[in-house]
Amino acid sequence: MRFYNVAAFLFPRSYERRLLLVCLAAIHVPLIASIAFQAITGEWQVATLVMLLAATLVATGIGLAAIHGLLSPVARAATMLQAIPRGGNDLLDGVTVFAKDTAAKESTGRVEREREPTRPVECDPLTGIRNNQGFLDSAEEVLQGEHNAVLVLIGIDHFQLINDQFGQAAAEQLLKSIARRLEDGLRRSDVVARREDEEFAVLLPNTVLDEARMIMERLRASVALDESLSAQGWPVTFSCGLAPVRTFAQFGDAVRRADAALGEAKNGSRNRVYAAMD
Repeated sequence: MRFYNVAAFLFPRSYERRLLLVCLAAIHVPLIASIAFQAITGEWQVATLVMLLAATLVATGIGLAAIHGLLSPVARAATMLQAIPRGGNDLLDGVTVFAKDTAAKESTGRVEREREPTRPVECDPLTGIRNNQGFLDSAEEVLQGEHNAVLVLIGIDHFQLINDQFGQAAAEQLLKSIARRLEDGLRRSDVVARREDEEFAVLLPNTVLDEARMIMERLRASVALDESLSAQGWPVTFSCGLAPVRTFAQFGDAVRRADAALGEAKNGSRNRVYAAMD
């Protein structure tokens, strides 16, 4: 514990470096012991020292690579958490949203399968998810009666520039990847669609605005940090606008407010989530 405290004092902000220091000290124990023993006895065995030194260097390299590999997911997760703006009790909010996501996936699978587009007229031919008409039909079903729900409009940042720079094939592949990421990253009860061009729409039922913001911040950060989505080195991000909606009669107004919020996000720094208030 004292040695770890020393490591923490030397590297107060890097847990990885503390582990590396501890492992390096442990790996060098045989070499240090051999040098000390030969110094005490006065009988130096150079060949033995060289062999121990070589073995220590090899073990050090293997240990460094292994520790770095083991800690890389932790570092990535920490970076994603740092990418989410702070406000309120972030940890509690994150746990709450995660729990609700999990519960929704378990309890609404059958309902969502019934909502999946079955007619070609409701499907976007490129991405395979709902098109705008399919989205409207599903939204009308979801918003029967009064419910807490949030409409999300998403736009890929600098999409036209990506299309011009890397070609239509790369742009279409990006649209497919974002559509798949949205479907995989959201709950089964959520409705996902490609609205037009580089814009997508999501309806989050049984969700309040703060929960929706947390869900979309998580998705936004995961896309921004995913190098596999980058277009030949060009970073891929998206912006989105959120608007609460309770009934289908309010849906048109919610679309206008979410679209305005998306415009605010894109006119700002992009790669952000902007919510319209009630």
